[in-house]
Parts: sequence; structure tokens; C-alpha cells
Amino acid sequence: MSAFGRRGGVNGAAGSRPSFGVAKPMKGGGPVSKAEEPEGGEQFPPIETLPLPGEPEAGASAEPQSRGDQAMSRLADRQAQSGEQGASKAEGFEAAVHRIKEQVLPRLLERVDPEAAATLSKDELAEEFRPIIGEVLVELKINLNRREQFALEKVLVDELLGLGPLEELLNDPEISDIMVNGPGQTFVERKGKLELAHIQFRDEEHLFQIAQRIVNKVGRRVDQTTPLADARLMDGSRVNVIVPPLSLKGTAISIRKFSEKPITIDMMKGFGSMSDKMATALKIAGACRFNIVISGGTGSGKTTMLNALSKLIDPGERVITIEDAAELRLQQPHWLPLETRPPNLEGQGAITIRDLVVNALRMRPDRIILGEIRGPECFDMLAAMNTGHDGSMCTLHSNSPRECLARMENMVMMSDIKVPKEAISRQIADSVDLIIQVKRLRDGSRRTTNITEVIGMEGDVIVTQELFKFEYLDESADGKIIGEYRSMGLRPYTLEKAKQFGFDQPYLESCL
Repeated sequence: MSAFGRRGGVNGAAGSRPSFGVAKPMKGGGPVSKAEEPEGGEQFPPIETLPLPGEPEAGASAEPQSRGDQAMSRLADRQAQSGEQGASKAEGFEAAVHRIKEQVLPRLLERVDPEAAATLSKDELAEEFRPIIGEVLVELKINLNRREQFALEKVLVDELLGLGPLEELLNDPEISDIMVNGPGQTFVERKGKLELAHIQFRDEEHLFQIAQRIVNKVGRRVDQTTPLADARLMDGSRVNVIVPPLSLKGTAISIRKFSEKPITIDMMKGFGSMSDKMATALKIAGACRFNIVISGGTGSGKTTMLNALSKLIDPGERVITIEDAAELRLQQPHWLPLETRPPNLEGQGAITIRDLVVNALRMRPDRIILGEIRGPECFDMLAAMNTGHDGSMCTLHSNSPRECLARMENMVMMSDIKVPKEAISRQIADSVDLIIQVKRLRDGSRRTTNITEVIGMEGDVIVTQELFKFEYLDESADGKIIGEYRSMGLRPYTLEKAKQFGFDQPYLESCL
């Protein structure tokens, strides 16, 4: 239900495009007129028209299309339908309220002190606004009913204190991602699928003001000299802003929303993201202080997995998290989040992830958790894992566990530390215990596709063994991917570490 009482998608359902793969069957024989059509339809033809054995039945469907033909049919549909979705448009009741808002807002600002309004909460501001809005509506000779006036109050309060049109999307629990591509186009992600949102900004200046409001709240800035910014909202949602001249369509805002209710390993198992045995193995890995790297693509659920694993950390341990924009929401009492700082206007004063990792080593942490490693800080993270901070975790972008190890080697080599490649590989093999590969599949579902152990070195190659794997089997009629989680049946190399915490037996049973 939207903020204005309309159910999203109802109006557009009738005119929505058919999904790819809906191909009409080819009919055999000549066309049959309504007069000639038998009473029972094609399923029950008259006896005299029944074909002889071996002949195709008249009027029946031809042989079903092969999988290759179906795939090519979907490809043709996609090519024909590309570019159909255009600009966002507010419709009906919402559009009417927004038109009235444009008339009321300038006159309202003449009667209100913005600084005084900023000190009030949204509810208090709505109470203060109610009589003033009534006066303005009388002046403009606009008559509104109770529902319309309530919607107008909400839109005006969102405009002055909130994030304008984005507030409606942020309050929708089904939306996980919001992508603003300039003032005229906004997409959202619902249940893993992208769709066009029915919101619009007045113009580029309006959108730019909202982007500045977001980044200013966390002490960042965005303008033509600093056209890129990472920030976060009050609820911890991650925000990226990029403005012209880098963005050619106008200011672009990307918001990754986080669930208000913390997601646990058991909930992920219930969603079908992993099997029962995989969930048990991951719980034990989190509790037994394995050094874990979570690997995956953008939006695959790496941060969600990290938050879920943090639930298994002993409440008595001191945990320090380090991120560019603080988005981790650990479920522990003794947790200290640290955040990097960008350079000032003179280009001075930047504090990088690497600086924070070095400093965290002096803060008596039991575990160090990095939101994401992208560069030279990888070496310091490996050093932390290998120098008494067991149970440290991090995430990085890669497509498979093997590529994850290669990326870590490359990131260490990006630093100014002159270390031979063999020494880097050995450091990785000694530090990392487990690699968890997560992936967002094309049907929108997020799956844990691999759980891989790092065993050690054989020559100059890092040796790994796979404990669990997701295998693709088929695709259902509605486009859902069908597969199964398989245990490789191998004795885990990290069993000795689990034994120190008394979890060796359940860990072994989950892997076999």
C-alpha cells in the first residue's frame, strides 16, 4: 500500500508485458471457422476426423518447442521489448496532490521560519502546519476533503524535513533497492526484480537538494568539485550519490535498504538460501572463530551474510568493524563501528580503511570485521587474521572462491609492500579458513552457492577443498531456478579448530 492509499501495481497489471518464454503454440492444418468448429472444441473432434495412426491430429498443437527454440523465442521477445520503459509518472490521486503541493509550498515557506521548523519532529511540524495550510488553501480557492488534506500535509512535511518523494519508497517494506536516474526516472527492486516507480522530482535542482540533504547528515559533501559521495541514512541504509558532470542524466542516487528485522542464518535457510547442513556448518564456523571471507557480486547478499554470522559471536568478545560508510548492524553488545573519512577541500586529512585497520590493532579487539576490502588494506587484514585475531571476517567482490583468492593476491600486490607473490599466497593460505560464495541468480533469489575451505600450499598454488555446492538443475514454468545443495562428503580440514570449542562432532556430521 503506498502512502496515498493506492496499491502499487494494480493499475499497471492489465497492461504489463508478458514474461519471456510465453510462446503461442503453432497450429497444424487449416483455419477452422466458428460455424464449422465442433461443439466440444478441438479437444473432442468428431470421430470421422480422427487421424490415422502416425498422422498429425488436425487442429492440435504441433510438437512442443525444443528448449533451444524456447530460448530463442525469449531472446526475440526481449529484443522487441527493450527500451519500452520510460520516465516515472505519478498518476491519479498522487499526481493531483503533487500539483497542489507545488502551488502551496512557496506560500507556505513565506509564513514559516525554516530554522525553527528544522527543530521540530515530523508530527509536531504537521500540527503546526495544519492551520497554515488551511489559510493557504483558502487563498488559492482550493477545496480538499479530509483524505486529500492529510496526504498534502504528509507530502509537505516530507519535502521540508524528509527526503521528498523518496520517503514513500523508503517506507515500503517490500522495496530493497532504490535507484534514481535523474529527476524523471526512478527504479526500485522488489523481490529481486526491477520495476519503474511512480514518483517524480520537480527538476534537477530539487533532486540535487535532496542528495545534499542525505550526505550532509553524515558529514560528507557532494558538488561539482566532489561529484561522488558514499553516505548512509539514519536507519543504516547505504547511499551512493553521483552528480553532473559525471552523471549525464542528472543527479543519480542509489539506496540499498536494510531490513528492520535482523536476518539470521535460520531465516536464510527458511528462504531457501542454503540447506540445513550448510546452516549448521556456518553457525559452527561463526562460533568457532574461523577466519571467513564472504565473496560475491553486487547485491548478492554479502553484507546480509556477514550480519547473520555476527549473531554467532560470543557476547563477551570485543568486535571492531571498519567500513567506508558504516552499514553493518552487528547483533552484539560489545561492538565498536569505525568509519573512514574523505579528504577535505585541500585534499588533506583523509583516513583510509588501512589507517583504521592499523589503529584497530591497538584497541584490543577480539575480532576485526571489514565491510569490504578493495585494495592495499587486504594485507593488514591478513596480518590481523594471522596475529591472534581469530574470527575476523571481511567481504569482497568476486565470482568464485578461486577468483576470490586471486583477487586477494592482486590487492596485496597493489600496496607498496615489496613481498614476493609466493609469500603473499602463503600468507593467505595461513590466514583464511573459509570462503563463502553468495550469488544473486537471474530469478532474483540469493543463494549460498559454495562453502570452500582453504587448506594450505602445494608448491606455489593455494589448495582448497569444497564442502558444499549449489547445483543448478532446471527452471520452473514461472521462471524460478530449481537446484539442490550438495555436500561433498569430505572431512573438513578445519575440524581441529572446531574441536577446541567442542563442536567437532556436529561439524563433521554436517559436512558428511
